[in-house]
Amino acid sequence: MARILIVEDEVLIAMLLEDIVTDLGHHPVGPAMRLQPALAAAEHEDFDFAILDINLAGQQSFPVADCLLRRGIPFIFASGYGQAGLNEDYARIPALQKPYDPGQIARMIEGSARSA
Repeated sequence: MARILIVEDEVLIAMLLEDIVTDLGHHPVGPAMRLQPALAAAEHEDFDFAILDINLAGQQSFPVADCLLRRGIPFIFASGYGQAGLNEDYARIPALQKPYDPGQIARMIEGSARSA
């Protein structure tokens, strides 16, 4: 069972992600709904994987991604735009397309565990 940090600014979507993560047998951490709490969680919380909404109330979550890269914690982005929502600096990071497919989330989490 992995601890999964959820960074999502919309309450209902965050709750959906928490349910999906729990149903997959993992433990959700968060959600962090704004940039500063997400940064604090990324820097100080203990977790194995993260799902980052790209847009947090008008601010991009890329500083959180940078922190996770420094810490060596695998993560994926989540966006209504999928991979097209990423700038070229993060093009190698997988992006989950909204609406969420629990099977795709499971594959991305499992893929990160195999590459760790």
